[in-house]
Amino acid sequence: MRAAALRHDLPEMNDEPAEITDEPRGCLFALSQPPLMFFLAFVGTLILLTAVHDLYRW
Repeated sequence: MRAAALRHDLPEMNDEPAEITDEPRGCLFALSQPPLMFFLAFVGTLILLTAVHDLYRW
């Protein structure tokens, strides 16, 4: 397996431009990336904590 295939078929610096043959990637591909999911989980946790804090003022 080539190294370019491991990087989602990105062309290497010395390769000729790759032709786009498969479908374009959409929102579900972006949501499958772990750093984005960690960020969204962190923001969601902050929103949940502030909502609980507003509802139940201890």
